[in-house]
Amino acid sequence: MIYEVFHWTEYRYSEFISLSEHTLHLLPRDMPGQQVVFSSLELRPEPTGLREYCDYFGNRMNSFIITEPHIGMHIKSRSRIRCDPRPSQPPPTQISWEVVSVRCAACDCDPVALEFLYASPYVPYLNELREYAEPSFPSGRPIVEAVMELNSRIHTDFAFDKTATNVSTPLSEVFRCRGGVCQDFAHLEIGCLRSLGLPARYVSGYLRTEPPPGQQRFFGGDASHAWVSVYCLDHEWFDVDPTNDHVAGGGYLTLALGRDYGDVSLIRGTLSGGGEHSLFLSVNVEAIAEDEAG
Repeated sequence: MIYEVFHWTEYRYSEFISLSEHTLHLLPRDMPGQQVVFSSLELRPEPTGLREYCDYFGNRMNSFIITEPHIGMHIKSRSRIRCDPRPSQPPPTQISWEVVSVRCAACDCDPVALEFLYASPYVPYLNELREYAEPSFPSGRPIVEAVMELNSRIHTDFAFDKTATNVSTPLSEVFRCRGGVCQDFAHLEIGCLRSLGLPARYVSGYLRTEPPPGQQRFFGGDASHAWVSVYCLDHEWFDVDPTNDHVAGGGYLTLALGRDYGDVSLIRGTLSGGGEHSLFLSVNVEAIAEDEAG
């Protein structure tokens, strides 16, 4: 399947900005099962010093500076991505979570996985997360089975609430208030897994959505999304989505991988001036058959 992704971000400021500098994670990466056929960025006002490079985790990253006074900015990214079929069921491994934890502790694993074993800025070690996770991880239980139960518990116990948190809300507060958005739920699950010695990474990307039965799909109705990738030795990594309580299979498109949101934030910048600002977002993910892509 081929997916075409359109992501439009527009900022409007109450006062002129004299100078702004930004970094982006808005162009998808190649990875097993996902090949970027085409991608582009359109930036207004015209920036200076636009460059693309790979960050520490192998993600595509862009940076630029806008030196002319401006009272707004828009960023449009377009991509065409070829994806292999992704399973909607977890891998059939029977390896226990304790074996994974012990081997990772002994560094008897993929060295890359060790990058995602430790606390990170948005995912500190919290005793309450370990206590919350432990009922799903009794001795000898297969890691996949345990992770899927934890995934379901987070989906059930935490309410999706856009007003409950913001990007700076500590994970301890997310746990206390039992609400948040996909970013928070991903951090929660990652924190639980790392507290048990299991490597887990934060994935940012897109999820193609379908309208409710009887309603028409409209352009721009999709959104960026976040989920979790878990290391399990013999099957390497598998992805789960606590926001929607299932395996991250077909329709999930990866932009970037990191320890937490801070490593892969879509747009980050510093501004001189600007006052108050408003934000407009539009995301569209369109699936097209291989023979229609040309």
